[in-house]
Amino acid sequence: MNSLRSYKNIQPQIGQRVYIDNSSVIVGDIRIGQDSSIWPLVAARGDVNHIHIGERTNIQDGSVLHVTHKNEKNPEGFPLIIGNDVTIGHKVMLHGCTIRDRVLVGMGAIVLDGAVIEADVMIGAGSLVPPGKKLESGFLYVGSPVKQARPLTEEERAFLLKSASNYVQNKEDYLHMVKDINY
Repeated sequence: MNSLRSYKNIQPQIGQRVYIDNSSVIVGDIRIGQDSSIWPLVAARGDVNHIHIGERTNIQDGSVLHVTHKNEKNPEGFPLIIGNDVTIGHKVMLHGCTIRDRVLVGMGAIVLDGAVIEADVMIGAGSLVPPGKKLESGFLYVGSPVKQARPLTEEERAFLLKSASNYVQNKEDYLHMVKDINY
């Protein structure tokens, strides 16, 4: 079965040197920037709105990406926009939100409709970002619902790019070294 599927004659647009695991499902109006990676069991549905994933961004195992439809009260709906150099941890749920560049979303976190995560932010594992919440650049956020915990250290800011860079290398290894096995 193919991981990439069209919906209403709209098919995903994939940049150069992108790794998409065979167990993932990428459907509809989705754009993925170059050097990004989609890991096992990711489900991404660009059906009632669009999803944009930037460059050098990794969406880790078991994450769910979805959008909110356009309607009379909200003519644009809520697409899902993910910037460059973003790390989305295992089992994260992103729904109709905007995530700017150099963000790390910890494992199991949930980010809901209309939330905006500014650049250079860390969201702790298991956190919940409520609808419409804006997270200011340069801080660590934790909790359910999230609260600003403290400013990021210089080491943490550097780690945001390091994490993305590590996954670009992992992606390269998978593109060249992983082979399907028939038994």
